[in-house]
Amino acid sequence: MPAGLLPLLLPLAVFVVLAGATAVAVRRFWRALAETREAYLFRRGVADLASRIDASLAGAIERVDAVRRHEIEAAEIEPTVEAARDAVRRYTAEVEALGGPAAVAPYRRALVEALERVDRALDFVEHGCSVLTAGSRGGRALEGETSIKRGYLNLVHAREAIARHAAAALRWRADVERRMPFRPLDG
Repeated sequence: MPAGLLPLLLPLAVFVVLAGATAVAVRRFWRALAETREAYLFRRGVADLASRIDASLAGAIERVDAVRRHEIEAAEIEPTVEAARDAVRRYTAEVEALGGPAAVAPYRRALVEALERVDRALDFVEHGCSVLTAGSRGGRALEGETSIKRGYLNLVHAREAIARHAAAALRWRADVERRMPFRPLDG
């Protein structure tokens, strides 16, 4: 190799190494950005869903409690049960459609299971109301009241479980955010 060629190749070699290192750094930056955005969208989705689910369940629980306390008739709650059942189906579909990194799959699954618990609780309420609406007396009426109380408690516990699972999912998000080199702006 001629001696005059070395001063030309050395800067070129340094440029190629720096360009390669820059390309690797940019690629890692964009991957981190994509992961952060995916986690951020999951966080927003969970927070939004959790608040809407809580509001829906609060109304249903209030109505079931009124039936349980004999403040309203059992027949009057049927539209509430159907609306709650429809909302649970929609919320379940939304939870299943939530994006997010693979690491959030357990949180999605836990939320779906809690929503299935809500659906089973509504079955209890519906059964109890149908027994009471049929004009049953004695042991059968007691069965209806017990079913409504059991459904009520299951609704309350499912609502608490949903809040717990959503909070755990949001805490996971905060842990991911702390590890990232930058944070997206909440908007």
